[in-house]
Amino acid sequence: MILALTIGVLVAGAVYLLLQEDRLRVILGFVLLSHAVNLLLFSAGGIDSRDEPLGEALNPATTADPLPQAFVLTAIVIAFAITIYLLVLAVTGNPSEDAGLDDAGADDAGPDDAKAPAPAPTRGGRR
Repeated sequence: MILALTIGVLVAGAVYLLLQEDRLRVILGFVLLSHAVNLLLFSAGGIDSRDEPLGEALNPATTADPLPQAFVLTAIVIAFAITIYLLVLAVTGNPSEDAGLDDAGADDAGPDDAKAPAPAPTRGGRR
């Protein structure tokens, strides 16, 4: 029961953070969501009344299923890689903010605005 409540709290916190506008909070929400999914996958293996999946004299009735554990290990690696990718995207910033473009990718100047000519070189440069 406590595991289900923990998963619920993690998902609720993740949804709250994912709905924020700050990039770092969105990334933290993704991390919380990945932890909740890992706990959900791990609980699918039946953690309450199971023994270790490997060892001597295994009883199939009480042996833990190793497949959810393998899924969790794979999900941890994938979540780590995606988190690093999102952090790099957050650090590099939004290219439309730097280039003077709005959200749709159009220039700030309207269609009737004329482009200013480039200034002439000043020190003996050729045109």
